[in-house]
Amino acid sequence: MLGIPELAESIPSLGRFALLLMMVAIAPFLARRARVPDCVGYIMVGVIAGPHLLGIAPHHAQVADFFANLGKLLLMFFVGLEIDMRQFNQHRNRAAGFGLLTFALPMAAGTAVGIVFGYSMVSALLIGSLLASHTLIAFPIVSAAGLTNRPSVTVTAGATVLTDMLSLLVLAACLSAHRSGFDPAALARQVAELVAFAALMVFVLPIPARAIERRLGSNEEARFIVLLMVVCIAATLAEAIDLEGIIGAFLAGLAVNRATVGTEARHRLEFVGRALFIPAFFVVTGYLVDLVVLGRTLVQGLPMVVAVVGGLVASKWAAAEIAGRAWRMGGDDRLLMASLTMPQVAATLAAALVGYDAVNAAGERLLDQAMLNTVLVLVVATSVLGPILTERAVRRIKDAPAG
Repeated sequence: MLGIPELAESIPSLGRFALLLMMVAIAPFLARRARVPDCVGYIMVGVIAGPHLLGIAPHHAQVADFFANLGKLLLMFFVGLEIDMRQFNQHRNRAAGFGLLTFALPMAAGTAVGIVFGYSMVSALLIGSLLASHTLIAFPIVSAAGLTNRPSVTVTAGATVLTDMLSLLVLAACLSAHRSGFDPAALARQVAELVAFAALMVFVLPIPARAIERRLGSNEEARFIVLLMVVCIAATLAEAIDLEGIIGAFLAGLAVNRATVGTEARHRLEFVGRALFIPAFFVVTGYLVDLVVLGRTLVQGLPMVVAVVGGLVASKWAAAEIAGRAWRMGGDDRLLMASLTMPQVAATLAAALVGYDAVNAAGERLLDQAMLNTVLVLVVATSVLGPILTERAVRRIKDAPAG
């Protein structure tokens, strides 16, 4: 009698693809009923359909890997697109202050956890950077309540620019040190290359982008292709100077976010990316999850899981409390700042996967399977806790008496 993986292998490739698409289509509905983000549902599709369970999709498939890689780049590109630089400029002093706090405290907590549980200093620093970034998945709750112009919200949104940039800088430095060893001169060169590359992407790239946009006129199909081309070129240039492609994609999003506001090409790219390529990234990430290993991590490595999740929640909360009290914000606003910065989804998962794939000359991974599983638990826990606390803070603010 054939087992489930063997039976799945007997199904024609188009049939398996259709089954996978059906699971991807259903996943968001089930995720929302469970009150978790769509990405958690997509990861579970990968777990179920992957090589460790049903085996519907092969583990090493070039097409799946290409779709996932492009999805990872588009994910970071959209993070850059969604950052409101005007908000950052309007509240840049407070945004910078809160950004530094909500980066430094989780960075220190994550690094300490990594060292305590036996990781090298480079791996520990990367773990710290994973906790330092955040994803504003609860922002739609604030937007629906009409609170987007509230100072606590604009400061938090602006702080996202700084936390994501600093986290990606630490990622670049850790990857370089892991692959070629710690070299102060090489690290300084890497930082200089990153700064120069960021300046090129943010200040120079928009000039030809605007010129091309004027020449294309109303040809939205061509604009769509150009946007996709910008993502791929930015990632390729980043890799050419030994940076990760996600850094180039993020900076490209920052560079063109104002020029693409309200354009049909941007809507089309977001539709295609969010409907196909980004789900592919999360699904292929799910392929890596072995439930047996994950269960073992939760049982044997429970102290590390608790330390990572607890360290993240405590440090993000502390940053919001310190900044909020310094600026005489009320408790509800401080809760709003903390809850918005807790969720670890897009940048965290992308960077963690890059760290897992990074192997040095001795064959050692920068992040091991246990830490990757811990990060997946972190993603689920914070993506549930953050929006719940955001809803509570929004409700308190709306119910508070005026004046």
